Amino acid sequence: MGCKWVFTVKYTQTYGVDYLTTFALIAKMNTVQVLLSLAANFEWNLQQFDVKNVFLHGDLKEEIYMEVPPRFGKNLEGRNVCKLKKALYDLKQSPRAWFGKFAKVMITNGYKQSQGDHTLFIKHSTSGGVAALLVYMDDIIVTGNDKKERDNLRKCLMKEFEIKELSQLKSFLGIELACKPTNTPIEPNHKLGDNNSDASVDQGKYQRLVGQLIYLSHTRLDIAYVVSVVSQFIHNPKEAHLQAVHRILHYLKGTPGKGILFKKGTSLMLETYIDADYARSTVDRCSTSYYYTFLGGNLITWRNKKQNEIARSSAKAELIAMPLGICELLWLKIILEDLKIN
Repeated sequence: MGCKWVFTVKYTQTYGVDYLTTFALIAKMNTVQVLLSLAANFEWNLQQFDVKNVFLHGDLKEEIYMEVPPRFGKNLEGRNVCKLKKALYDLKQSPRAWFGKFAKVMITNGYKQSQGDHTLFIKHSTSGGVAALLVYMDDIIVTGNDKKERDNLRKCLMKEFEIKELSQLKSFLGIELACKPTNTPIEPNHKLGDNNSDASVDQGKYQRLVGQLIYLSHTRLDIAYVVSVVSQFIHNPKEAHLQAVHRILHYLKGTPGKGILFKKGTSLMLETYIDADYARSTVDRCSTSYYYTFLGGNLITWRNKKQNEIARSSAKAELIAMPLGICELLWLKIILEDLKIN
């Protein structure tokens, strides 16, 4: 049986020499939920596509050379190198190169990037129809009322990339958890704080669990508040904090059928509700801001954020919370205007 060295740092690139910018855009989960609400209200069809070997489609701007793969050619090893023309996995610029190539193809085919979310591509037809595409790395959602354009888009994607059509959208970036069930995600009247007398726990494990729960809270509003509570202690988690995280997992196991239902409403009204929980934190007595936005009767975005200053009254706490919800409304206005939705 053979063996090989596996290095902790798995790259040998040098910033400014063979890579520059590495940041790549991914879709906001709020944008996903906006499209789901519109599809439910307008009865749009939802299609899902998966891009195979996504990073191999990107075009490199930098000049990068690679050693000849072992056993590729005995006469080539040691004396020759390969010049990369396409991105490979593990290159730092691969995600950005992929999105740049994808955006170029979409713009060439008449699509425009939304100013609210650059991963959302929109095309309006002269007859008033609309086709929208949202890309999250290698996962793609296509919707709209212009069936002809959606068919053309599918053919275009299959021509330019190696695409797997997953037919109707059934799951998107889903997460599955398993544990013993419980009825509530957190103890009533909890008093989680910086209890220095408790034993410390594995910080990496705690952060990974909380990170997964933050991701899951995009579709499970009922855990949004408790996740925001446990995420306040990721820098120095104690045993009580880990037990609170485990309780959330138990609750999720006992409520697998809960989620957000997108249905057709009587009117496509954009509404927001803003509130504040006055002096809730037992650590520093800071209040927490909340907002919930609805489109066509469907809950599409929500957030709860701990305030940076201590409010002296509940009225002051609610005034601090208002800009948070108003900024979200302004962002949603940009998305809907790009889609020409009144």
